[in-house]
Amino acid sequence: MAEKKAKRPGRIKQMIEVYRTTKVHDRNLPLALLACFLGPIVVAVLLALLLPGSVWFSWILWPVTGILVGILLVMIVLGRRAEKVAYDQIEGRPGAVGAVVQSALRRSWRGSEVPVAINRNQDAVYRVIGRGGVVLISEGSRQRTQRMASDEERKVKRALSGVTVVHLYVGPDGDGIPLAKLSKSLVKLKPALNRNEIAAVFNRLASLQGTPVGIPKGMDPNKVRSQRPR
Repeated sequence: MAEKKAKRPGRIKQMIEVYRTTKVHDRNLPLALLACFLGPIVVAVLLALLLPGSVWFSWILWPVTGILVGILLVMIVLGRRAEKVAYDQIEGRPGAVGAVVQSALRRSWRGSEVPVAINRNQDAVYRVIGRGGVVLISEGSRQRTQRMASDEERKVKRALSGVTVVHLYVGPDGDGIPLAKLSKSLVKLKPALNRNEIAAVFNRLASLQGTPVGIPKGMDPNKVRSQRPR
């Protein structure tokens, strides 16, 4: 008799696991979530007390509304703080940009966790295509990745003349973009391609790109296991 497939944990269990994992590195998390939950309830009770013409129904409606708003705020804040902790865990490691490309880009952007160029120091250049055009994202040393990024730009322009190519840098040097802000930086780029052009450019470049060797595999920031401090 075939064994039953293991069921995925429910949403509540997932949230509990996310909370436990995040709390290891974010000691203020419990107080922050408590404030998010109790704050709307306190405000709702005060409104029920202070608003003129309040009736018995208000004493039920306002607290219930406060509880629902509090739960929503807890979920939002927990998600954002968990995401920050996850990014902090992988930032600076080879393949971190690939993790963002794989799991955190919006649907309007297309790319691969596999870099289009890499050197022996594991500095890498990734390529994504979206409304902002063709974006080359350098990861590692800015000095070592400049030449790789320039070479990739020439390849792109040989294959697609007139296409917009933008360079972004994620790393510790100079004005590097923090890993957690990479997605926002892409969204802020000036529109250069429409939906059909994005698909055409992506397919054209993908057909020309070979598979590099010795590439660090991208890490999913949502699946990074936190290590407890000793």
